[in-house]
Amino acid sequence: MNLVLGGVLVYGLAVGGLYLLQDSLIFPRAVASRPAYPLPAGTERLSLRTADGATIVGSVLRRGEPHAPLLLGFPGNAWNADDLMAFLARRVGAFDIAVFHYRGYPPSEGEPSEAALHADALLIHDALVRRLEPRMVVGVGFSLGSAVAARLAAQRPLRGLVLFTPFDSIEAIASKRYFWVPVRRLLRHPFRTAEALRGLAVPVAVVLASDDRIVPRERSEALIEALAWPVRVETVPNSTHAGLYDLPAVDAALHRALHAVVTAADPSLLHRDTPLTTSGGHG
Repeated sequence: MNLVLGGVLVYGLAVGGLYLLQDSLIFPRAVASRPAYPLPAGTERLSLRTADGATIVGSVLRRGEPHAPLLLGFPGNAWNADDLMAFLARRVGAFDIAVFHYRGYPPSEGEPSEAALHADALLIHDALVRRLEPRMVVGVGFSLGSAVAARLAAQRPLRGLVLFTPFDSIEAIASKRYFWVPVRRLLRHPFRTAEALRGLAVPVAVVLASDDRIVPRERSEALIEALAWPVRVETVPNSTHAGLYDLPAVDAALHRALHAVVTAADPSLLHRDTPLTTSGGHG
């Protein structure tokens, strides 16, 4: 009897610990608190006030062309938003680019949650569309950011999505990883990407890592199966979930993904003098 009670106690402590730690596991803010790279020259800082009074902070880089297409970037949960801006700015031409720090990720205020990130994405989109009047908006999401970009596409008229290492849901990943925990009852932030995109008439390009130990391959494949309009799926060889972005091959993969999405969404953009992507480089 004592062994049984002891086992129940240990199980309860383990489950309770995971329940209490889930926010820090999904939103590791400390890891992303400081940028490793400076913002590109010409980048403008922007602050937006949320409906519940928090201030979220981001940056916008304009290319100079009126009504240029807008690329909205959504970083992974451990990627500083300024570093994502630096990454995209060195690799993407033609587009204005905007990236914001998630709620609760310094210098943005408040506490992160799935609901907050989705609400803030709507706020960012609407504010920038009013401000820039872009000819079209494309979302690019990385890991957790792919779920945020997907939900935005389900609620606003994005013309395309580029998703790096996406998943069908965090709920599905956690259910497999913590099979001994009633995940569906306890998880506060399920991030159901496939549910957001299922049947949605938006061109989507997907870039995967060949050796992804964070997002299992089957979870990415389940997301791809839900897409109504997949325009490209590519796996970068010899890459990991986080190491993918240090490889020169990621530049070409991003170029091909953007090209596929824009070809489907607005082919006239391809005939302009400004290329979609630049020669790029790490950083």
